[in-house]
Amino acid sequence: MRGRLPAVCAAASLLLTGCGHAPARTTTVRFASSGVEVTLAVSRTTVRGVYRPTRAGFHLYSIGLPQGGIDGLGVPTSLRVRGGLVATGTATANETPRTLSLPALGVRLPVYPDGPVTVTLPVRRTGRTADVVVSYGACSAVTCLAPVIDHRTVIRLR
Repeated sequence: MRGRLPAVCAAASLLLTGCGHAPARTTTVRFASSGVEVTLAVSRTTVRGVYRPTRAGFHLYSIGLPQGGIDGLGVPTSLRVRGGLVATGTATANETPRTLSLPALGVRLPVYPDGPVTVTLPVRRTGRTADVVVSYGACSAVTCLAPVIDHRTVIRLR
């Protein structure tokens, strides 16, 4: 048993560290603007954005809303990367959009249920710093807050 102890310790170390690699690190950044707190979490393979309205009863527009909205209404929730990160797929949301009908305007808009939404984008790292760019618009049943368009956050990658 005595001669096996180093081998057992080495095997345990490989299991815990992934063959000598340091555990994956996540860089997290937060900001708030236009009634929404955004938390960005960047790892080696994903960027996750949590969009949390700071007022009860507010929802965000779907990532599937066309750029420019429908008849000029709505701002699609988006999460994009530039610089030291490259998207390797498309963004997905953890919520299913519902249709918000505005009969007075003759329009139907895809929105998420009131409350927070998490958008995840698969990425590949190509450098030491990256820009994470988000857009969103938050509305309630009676009012909309000023949209945030192309808010850029510079993130130093670990």
